[in-house]
Amino acid sequence: MSERLRPGRLPPTVLAVVGVLALAGVIAVGVTHLGFLRSGHRAPFVAWTLIAWTVFAGAVLALRFVPAKWMTWLVVGGGLVVGLAAIAGPPNTSTDSARYAWDGIVQHAGISPYAHTPQSTALSGLRPDWLFPDKIDGTCDPLQPRYRGLGDGAQGHCTAINRPDVTTIYPPMAQLWFALVRAFVPATAQYMPFQVAGLIVSLGVTLGLVAVLRRLGRPTWWAALWAWSPLVASEAVTNSHVDLLGAALATAGAVLVAFGRPIWGGIALGAATATKLIPAIVYPPLLGRWRNWWAIPVGIAVFGLLYVPYVLTTGLDVLGYLPGYLSEEGYEDGSRFALVSLLFKGDAATIVVGLLVLLAAFVAWRLSDPSRPWSGEVLMIGVTFLAVSPRYPWYALLLIPFVVLSGRWEWSAIGLAIALRGVWPSVDAYRWWLAAAVLVIVVVTIVRTRRSDWVRWGRLLSFRRLDHVR
Repeated sequence: MSERLRPGRLPPTVLAVVGVLALAGVIAVGVTHLGFLRSGHRAPFVAWTLIAWTVFAGAVLALRFVPAKWMTWLVVGGGLVVGLAAIAGPPNTSTDSARYAWDGIVQHAGISPYAHTPQSTALSGLRPDWLFPDKIDGTCDPLQPRYRGLGDGAQGHCTAINRPDVTTIYPPMAQLWFALVRAFVPATAQYMPFQVAGLIVSLGVTLGLVAVLRRLGRPTWWAALWAWSPLVASEAVTNSHVDLLGAALATAGAVLVAFGRPIWGGIALGAATATKLIPAIVYPPLLGRWRNWWAIPVGIAVFGLLYVPYVLTTGLDVLGYLPGYLSEEGYEDGSRFALVSLLFKGDAATIVVGLLVLLAAFVAWRLSDPSRPWSGEVLMIGVTFLAVSPRYPWYALLLIPFVVLSGRWEWSAIGLAIALRGVWPSVDAYRWWLAAAVLVIVVVTIVRTRRSDWVRWGRLLSFRRLDHVR
């Protein structure tokens, strides 16, 4: 693609470089200057999120017109620059990686992370000062919102771990990840190890997406929707959420199954589900071929095997705080479903959400091309998120790789809506953001879909013979 332009106009390569550098600057400023997200100081985070996404959109738009010989280098190099900016400071919207570090420290002491709560005096000898600092004048108030009172009767301590009075919620693959990352650093090392690990995995996903895009014959600039994403920078790197590992394994599993490797794909998908349970929703669009169904028993077997070492040491306590978390977050009574709860309340909302997810699974299964199931994955994950309406932006990490592979950029609107919900926890505002995302998705889908596609989809969904459709 030629970069010869009219006098006075900058070439797209320069615009893309300037755009990604500006994005890195925005992210670095936010990480280093906004402090830790707290009640009453959320407006700057909302502004920062909107600015970052606007710069991101402009940078990716410029990247589309960059010559092919530079495009991949810019995607990967830009991802590295944005990722380095994201580790310019400690986590700024979540303390989840404090729990990750603690679970890793406990495992290296030869103790099951499911056996004791962080406030248990049985583990008091393992507590590093950075996770359990002393109180100031007898209170943790000066250290809030990042720290809170420990509550175990040990005077003079606070903790960075949320919910210190319950056992861990994270499944076994996540626990293995925590132990692996912490294996190379002392207990005194703080948040940086998980941030660096997040950057490495994120770059690995970028390279994997580039490789798949090339195999599919599509331009590699699409991978920038992951590599340069403000949501990836914030949630995969700065806040180091383990959902990154789940998304990476789920994407690898889906690619392997689609490319005719259901056994290896099942292994990756089982590990993804044992990292964070939500990646299980990527299965339905993959099952259009009978041979792909092997991924299900293999995935289930891997999921079970990963639990074995922890069950042997801790028994049924390996469920940890999961049941309590589901109740706390409103999954059981339906109170957390932002859109569905407008029409249905209580148990009825939960039933409706379940039916919507099942319907999405059926549609994704029927309409997906098993060799290229990416659009089906986007539909399955996107509809699930719209129905469940997660409160935390890191859940959207699972959606982005499939947006890249499918080219359905309009579904990124869900990621932005969830990102805004993460920094401004207003249910009414979240409903408007989700409604706006739905509008974008519907309008773009209608504009880009041909009549013949609608007819073909109708025949597939009704199990009618698929004749040639003009």
